[in-house]
Amino acid sequence: MAGTRYQLEINPQLPARLARLEELANNLWYSWDRPTRNLFSRLNPKLWGAVNHSPKSFLKRINQQQLDAAAEDPVFLGALGRVLSAFDTYQETKGRDIEPRLPDGELVVYFCAEFGFHESLPIYSGGLGILAGDHCKTASDLNLPFVAIGLLYRQGYFLQTIDGNGQQTAIYTDADFEDLPIKPVLRADGSELHISLTLHQRKVEIKVWEALIGHVRLYLLDTDVACNNEADCNIAHRLYGGDRSTRIEQEIILGIGGARALAEMGLKPTVWHINEGHAAFMILERTRQMVQQGMDFNTALEAVACNTIFTTHTAVPAGHDHFSNEAIAHYFNDYCDELKIDLSALQKLGSTPDSSEFNMTALAVRGSRFQNGVSRIHGGVSADICTHLWPQIEAHENPISYVTNGVHVPTFLSDLWFDVFDRHLGLGWNQRLTDQSLWSQIETLPDHVFWSVRQSIKSKMLHLLRHRVAEQHTRNRGSESHIDRMLKYADPNNPNVLTIGFARRFATYKRATLLFQHLGWLRKIIATSDRPVLFIFAGKAHPADEPGQALIRRIAEVAAMPEFEGHILIVEGYDLHLARRLVAGVDVWLNNPVYPLEASGTSGMKAAINGVINLSVLDGWWGESYDGTNGWGIKPASESQGEARRDDEEARSLYELLQDKIIPLYYAVGPHGYSPGWVKMAKRSISTVTPMFNSARMVGEYCDKFYRRAAQQWQRYSSGSFTGARQIAAWKTHVRTAWSGVAMRRLDEAQRRIAYGTGIQIEVAVQLNGLAPEDVTVELLFGRPTQSTSSSPESFALQAKQALNNGEHLYSLNLQPDLCGKVEYSLRAYPYHADLTHPFEMGLMLWL
Repeated sequence: MAGTRYQLEINPQLPARLARLEELANNLWYSWDRPTRNLFSRLNPKLWGAVNHSPKSFLKRINQQQLDAAAEDPVFLGALGRVLSAFDTYQETKGRDIEPRLPDGELVVYFCAEFGFHESLPIYSGGLGILAGDHCKTASDLNLPFVAIGLLYRQGYFLQTIDGNGQQTAIYTDADFEDLPIKPVLRADGSELHISLTLHQRKVEIKVWEALIGHVRLYLLDTDVACNNEADCNIAHRLYGGDRSTRIEQEIILGIGGARALAEMGLKPTVWHINEGHAAFMILERTRQMVQQGMDFNTALEAVACNTIFTTHTAVPAGHDHFSNEAIAHYFNDYCDELKIDLSALQKLGSTPDSSEFNMTALAVRGSRFQNGVSRIHGGVSADICTHLWPQIEAHENPISYVTNGVHVPTFLSDLWFDVFDRHLGLGWNQRLTDQSLWSQIETLPDHVFWSVRQSIKSKMLHLLRHRVAEQHTRNRGSESHIDRMLKYADPNNPNVLTIGFARRFATYKRATLLFQHLGWLRKIIATSDRPVLFIFAGKAHPADEPGQALIRRIAEVAAMPEFEGHILIVEGYDLHLARRLVAGVDVWLNNPVYPLEASGTSGMKAAINGVINLSVLDGWWGESYDGTNGWGIKPASESQGEARRDDEEARSLYELLQDKIIPLYYAVGPHGYSPGWVKMAKRSISTVTPMFNSARMVGEYCDKFYRRAAQQWQRYSSGSFTGARQIAAWKTHVRTAWSGVAMRRLDEAQRRIAYGTGIQIEVAVQLNGLAPEDVTVELLFGRPTQSTSSSPESFALQAKQALNNGEHLYSLNLQPDLCGKVEYSLRAYPYHADLTHPFEMGLMLWL
């Protein structure tokens, strides 16, 4: 009988010349700097793939002999020197004399439940996390004073396998934190920083870790601490895992624990950004901290809200997090004592008129003064969804704005473009990402150069694709002869087959199978020997989403049909590595969500910056970008037609575009072996999308639209021991008490016709019910009768004149129209205070 087997891991020692490899491995700058990743890969390409491109894990497992040889290799040392020089230069820009985006002394904190930087730090599930990662990377690029807060999961999103029948299997594995580019945060005495909070009368301890993203620090909260019981250790074990109790506990840890961690580290943000509602309990903790310092609850909430930004990414009401009021009572009953309010007052912060549950979006909106969707269309959708939070304000006028998402170009631009852009656009082009005149020069890039780069990128993608599909097919016990048939059009040595990619989360509203609406028509379009088309599908469905998993099975079913064999491939294991290759390598990026449920969508942006052409429903970001020359747009069918009719109509548009436009253009090959028309459109894709939909524009817009204003409001509200917050809280209480008694009546006789050049004197008597005249703005809106509610009519404020009898006050305006023909006007009143962040933030308005 064998004795006990003891395991031992022997880690190599870095030679002195290679010592700074460890520094590179512990800064996620490598996630967007390809020369750094290439440096590790060249030491041992096979091991690099085996450790999922994790530099820290790689350095623990590489043979000592390989490191010793590299330390004597002048070629490797030269490459290392160049990487370190670039890294040091990047780090030194932190102190470079450039115009600051934010004034000195400001600090932005960014809360999110997931962050996607690179496959080596698997604490993300999809678009929300990738967007958060890009936001942090760009904050570093722009030298913003910026930190972020998230959760450290032992199990990030699952690994996916797909069997021969299209059945998805979710595999969860625990990460070894020693392999991740993180380190514990230490106190001044060298001990690890732990904080604690109470979850229903039990103390939970939280360990704080730090990840470096260029100049930015991300603090990650971990409940897997020895002094916690097993259940509490597992709170943050799995991303979006567990039941509703686990979910609310994760969100309490993120919001309340995150705020406490910042306080414990002595960090005092002046701007607080909540990316989606998962972290909204942060509002309660900040309010509690101020109440404990002697402030009343209403004043504290105003102080908290004035510098809080809330970004929503959800386009349907059901998608917003909500918890039962019983759960809120369970976790927050004692917490209310510290807030010095009763439980019903806390529950009211999350109340909505159509549900008895506590809505996290409602809490986030009520506890912030800056709110935004993530595209122009989504901003309008979000305003409609949240209209009940400003009950007397028209949806198009309520405070919800938008900042359209963008992508981090250095992360998602293929490395093959960098040298080309250096030569054609000039060195420093990557510092001018928002310069439209610069990117217009792409259209003068020689066609043959452009096409050569595109084909090389496509070949790299097809190499990876064949490898992934072959592994998948072998594991499913497929034959070699069959895999040759499956991959006959995915040939990296002959990348001349029109290749269309669809890769994203398999949620039903994204309609991954819309392409299969009429299989007979589809077969005639794509399955021809002279103009074949290859469709590549990739993505994950949530393990609890059976309809989403059914989409995967349907794709596999159609792919197995003899007439579509080789034309449709579904690839398992969608991750950032595969995503970077697909978005850069396919010819067309397909997206056909149900309008208007695509909040933004960023995968199409990543594709476009690489010269891939978008074919998409005109929803999310594509509704802003499409101009008729840079891709193809599917016009959404009327929502009134019903689901089946809508899908039929939009599938028909998809087939017609493929048949009449896309396939003929791709195969209109000229004497040089490519289609000049295709190259022209692909160039337009880069030149029009890159300057508008990069994350430098996005984060710059957050700075200009929200961060600076939030910091200013914080200064205004917090100065003089929070005199401003106290005054605005007291004023709002006074206005809310009086508003139901405010009334308007018109004193002058409304005229039906006047001569041009003359005016009309408009006089309104307002019953102020104890308010001062300056507390109320009376406004006239003026415009053409045909103006839609989304347009902006001219507004004119009526002047407050003398007091009248019975508490009324006279407001008047001499209106002199500069238009002829039919016009219309209306009169309204709403509360006014100079320190309001948004004129309609109270949600109160009275129309005459």
